[in-house]
Amino acid sequence: MQRIIYFLIRNKDFILFLSLLLICLSININYNEYNKSKFLNSSNSLFSYLYDTKFTISKYFNLEYQNEILTEENRKLRLLIYNMDDKKADELEKINFDVTSGSVIKNSYSFTNNFITINVGKKDSVEVDHGVISSKGVVGIIDKTTSNYSRFISVLNTNFLLNAKFKNSNYFGVLSWDGININKVQLKDIPKQANVSIGDTIVTGGNSLIFPKGIPIGYIESYKLDNSQNYLELEIQLATDMANIEKIYVLKNNNLSEINSLDE
Repeated sequence: MQRIIYFLIRNKDFILFLSLLLICLSININYNEYNKSKFLNSSNSLFSYLYDTKFTISKYFNLEYQNEILTEENRKLRLLIYNMDDKKADELEKINFDVTSGSVIKNSYSFTNNFITINVGKKDSVEVDHGVISSKGVVGIIDKTTSNYSRFISVLNTNFLLNAKFKNSNYFGVLSWDGININKVQLKDIPKQANVSIGDTIVTGGNSLIFPKGIPIGYIESYKLDNSQNYLELEIQLATDMANIEKIYVLKNNNLSEINSLDE
């Protein structure tokens, strides 16, 4: 307390000057409309500047956070697409698939032949027969494109066919949908001697130019012998919830034209 009193006594002249200055400014501003207006405008400008500065700084740090999220998402996506560990995923430039991200703007899943529309098209280098995946697995194949939009055949389409295999073996078959349950697809033509376990992962077989080998499709829920008693029919729980898709990724095989030219 004594220090405070000593400080006030020692600086009494300055404190008196500052007090009188504030009183004069207050009188001048309150009783002079022009000065009052100038003061308010200056104050607003100052506070606006401070707010904008704060917003810019906050936006900068938030952008950094968003970039970290995006980087991690891209890392996981690379691992998903190529079924690799981190070290091998760093060598993606050696594998000729490009990835274009987009969003679903129209989805159908209640019909026997369902299609999904996305917000990327020819201007984004999206073309017919490009594969489409979510962050969890295969969702379809592009069948129509415009400049800004594309439509793809959903896995929930009775005309959708895909070569698929066991993740842990080379047994493969044909994946299709029977039009009944939107959470399940069927894998047929699996030799009956295949070692099948409930919960095993089914992935893309790699015997097509649309998807690279090893992208998840779903998990074995049940299986039975077909009518011929020589092959197995597997019920597959889809890895992706097809009724709740928002973000998608379109895959472009950069070697597609060259490979197709061999058939000409």
